[in-house]
Amino acid sequence: MNGIRAFFEKSQAKRKAQNGGKAITPEMLKQLFPIRNLNEEILQSFATENHVETLAADSVLFNVNQEADCAIYLLSGTVILADHTGKSYEITAGSAQSKFPICSGVKHTATATAKTEIDILRVSLKIMLTPSRLDHGHLEISNELSNNRLLALFVEHFQNSDHELEIPSLPEVAINLRKAIQKDVSIDDAVKIIQLDPAISAKLIEVANCPLYVTMIRAKTCKEAVVRIGLNATRNLVIALSLKQIFKNKSPLIKNHLENLWKQSLYLSGLCHVLASQTQQQNPESALLAGLVCDIGVIPFLNFTANLPVEYHNDAEIEQAIPIIKGPVGAVVLKEWDFAEEFIEVAKHSSNWYQNSDAELTLTDIVVLSRLHALIGKQSTADLPAISAIPAASKLKNFSLSPENTLAILHDAKAKIHEALSIFST
Repeated sequence: MNGIRAFFEKSQAKRKAQNGGKAITPEMLKQLFPIRNLNEEILQSFATENHVETLAADSVLFNVNQEADCAIYLLSGTVILADHTGKSYEITAGSAQSKFPICSGVKHTATATAKTEIDILRVSLKIMLTPSRLDHGHLEISNELSNNRLLALFVEHFQNSDHELEIPSLPEVAINLRKAIQKDVSIDDAVKIIQLDPAISAKLIEVANCPLYVTMIRAKTCKEAVVRIGLNATRNLVIALSLKQIFKNKSPLIKNHLENLWKQSLYLSGLCHVLASQTQQQNPESALLAGLVCDIGVIPFLNFTANLPVEYHNDAEIEQAIPIIKGPVGAVVLKEWDFAEEFIEVAKHSSNWYQNSDAELTLTDIVVLSRLHALIGKQSTADLPAISAIPAASKLKNFSLSPENTLAILHDAKAKIHEALSIFST
C-alpha cells in the first residue's frame, strides 16, 4: 500500500504549508480522470491524508517550457493557459476539461495563471500511468458491460482458442515488398514487385504527386514515385494502399460498421501524416500507416460477429464492445502480420490519452494527438482533455498545440488530407 500511496505524494513540503485545509473526498476523486480508475481503498486513503491547495488570483502555477514535477487538477475557480505565442484559453472548474489534469506531461506547454482564486490538487505524474479501462493487454469485461452477450461470446472465443481468430491476410504485393526491403533490395527490384499489382502501382504514383509531398515535378512512373518517396516509406505506403480490401465483409449488417471504420481510419491517418510532417519528429509515412492500423483489431471482431446468428447483431453491443477489444486484438493482428513493435504499441495504447512510454515523441504519441484532433468538434468534450494537457503534447519540439492551434492545423491541412484520402478511398 505504501508504494501505491506514493503515487500521490506532494512534490515539495512547502505546498502543504500553502494548503487552505479544505478536505478532499473520494466522491471528488471519482470525477477525475484517470484517478477514478483506482480502487475504493486507495481513493479513501488518499482523501484522508491529503488536502486541497488554495491559490490567490493572479498566481502563476507554471510557465511554458518549464519542467513539470506533478500533475494538477483544477477543483474551483478559473485558470488561463497561454502558449508561447500568447494565444490563451480558459479552463473553469466544473467544466468537462477540468475533469482532466490541466497539465500531465514532463514539460509544460503553456503558462497557467489563476484568473480567480482557485483550489487545485497536485498529484505525482506517476498517476498518469494508472491503467485505463481501455488499455489492457488482455480482454476484461467490466461490471457495466456484463450484460453484453456479444462481448462475452467474443472474449470467450478470444481467450479460449489461443487467439485462433479470423485474421485477414495482407495482400501479396505488400508481403513481398516488405520481405524484399528487409533483404536490402534495389529500387529497380522493388518497382518490379509493386508493378505486379497495377492498381497499387498507379495509386503510388498518385500519392507521390498529391499535396502531402511538396514538389514541382510530377512523378510519371512507379520508379519516379519510389525514388521520391524512398524505399521504406514506399513499403509503408504500399501496405496502406492495399489495406482497403481488408475492411470488407459480405454481411449487410456488418458492412456499414466496416465502411465507417475505414473512413475514420483514413481521416486519422491523414492527420497523422500532417502532424508528423509538421513536427518532423516521426516519419510521415510510418505515421500514416500507424493511423490506418491503430484500430485494426476491430476487424476480426466484426468478422466474428458476421458469422453469428442474426439475433447477436446488436449495434449498441457492437459499439460498446469496440473500445474494449480493439487494443488487445489489434496487437494480435499486427504480430501475425510481423509488424514492428512500435506499431503494435500503437494498437495497444493509442486510445489512452495518458500513455507515456518514452521521453521522445513516439508513433503512439502522434496517433494519440491525431485522434484527439479528429474528435474536436465531432463529439461532446465531456470525455476529452485539453490537447495541451496530455503527455504527448509536452514532447513536441519547436511546435505547440492549443485549442486554437489545433483548429488552425485542421483548417490548413484540410485540402491536403481531402486529396490524399480520395486516392486511398477509391
